[in-house]
Amino acid sequence: MLNENIKNLRKAKGLSQEELAIKLNVVRQTVSKWENGLSVPDSSMLISLADALDTSVSELLGEVTIKHDADDIKAISEKLEIINLQLAQRSYARVKTIRWLLIALCLCIVVIFIALLAINGSYMNWDYHDPELAVAGTIIHGFEFLFVRIAPIVFLASIIGIVMTYKKR
Repeated sequence: MLNENIKNLRKAKGLSQEELAIKLNVVRQTVSKWENGLSVPDSSMLISLADALDTSVSELLGEVTIKHDADDIKAISEKLEIINLQLAQRSYARVKTIRWLLIALCLCIVVIFIALLAINGSYMNWDYHDPELAVAGTIIHGFEFLFVRIAPIVFLASIIGIVMTYKKR
């Protein structure tokens, strides 16, 4: 909601992200992150942003309030805290998903290695005068050749990725 309000108000003022960033003394990527919901401005920047867009902070946050008092800054801080918490939860969910995908990749590599050990190159004894067996054997041998060389690197990279994404909560 905040991100959409920033984007809509900026466009309504006819400002580009670059122009708004210059007014606020930030880089264009910061404005882009706000508009894409990847981050939120802090409370002092929110006030500057509201001034630059000729609007109130409450309107930026999606509320239209009539009273203006000292509790506004506290309310803004609470809303920003909630938004930051939601962003942190979303980020943690992504990291957790990536970690489980890396674990699944490691398990797949182990299962394929076991399967290759189980066939123990038995395709090498096939009758390669039969065209279908020759094609199948060549494909299996090519897969095994590439897999045995690439899989250890991918496996180690996955283990490193799992360790790097591990975060105590």
